[in-house]
Amino acid sequence: MKHITFYLDFVSPYAWLAFEKLPQVLEGLSYSVEYRPILLGALLQAQGNPGPAGIPSKRDWTYRHVTWLGHSLGIPVQMPARHPFPPLPLLRLALACSMDGSINRFTAGTLLRHVWQGGHDALDPARLEALSPALVEQHQPGGDDPKNLLWANTEAAADRGVFGVPAFEVDGKIFWGLDSLPMLRAYLEGDTWFDSHWQQVAQVPNGLPSAPAK
Repeated sequence: MKHITFYLDFVSPYAWLAFEKLPQVLEGLSYSVEYRPILLGALLQAQGNPGPAGIPSKRDWTYRHVTWLGHSLGIPVQMPARHPFPPLPLLRLALACSMDGSINRFTAGTLLRHVWQGGHDALDPARLEALSPALVEQHQPGGDDPKNLLWANTEAAADRGVFGVPAFEVDGKIFWGLDSLPMLRAYLEGDTWFDSHWQQVAQVPNGLPSAPAK
């Protein structure tokens, strides 16, 4: 049985779509999943990547695309009242339910639905307070500080080669994005393409000029 690490940030609509789609795409296969919340903004900042929200036309396209994808896939997606938003309160709330930086599917789903269903403000204080009863049985008293777990998760993800969310790690291989799910399934099924092409294509020389030395 293969083990999948699912890196996610609740601010990402593609993470929500991938969360809902994963069981269907991998139906019939033997696998386990651990969900690891990471701070997408910190990951992007370290890479000098402004993200979709940093480019107005790309931001507009992203919102159109994800709502259309939800429509086409039959997955409810309503943009929250404000986006992007600082996801730290949600990430720390999730990791209050963790001893080791991983969370279960119930916790992940509860927080993703909080953001991506209903079109509400994800950081509304009353709504955040209402989340607590839903997660109280998942809370891990005596676990490591959620802030420390979040930074450890984010740093570990970066070290593993994660550059965005959703990302799925299996056997040291990183699969990125909702549209990587069929590729992930092919790998789990033992597609021989991965025996040579996975590493071969990564060795293509970069044709862009090197950045000048400072």
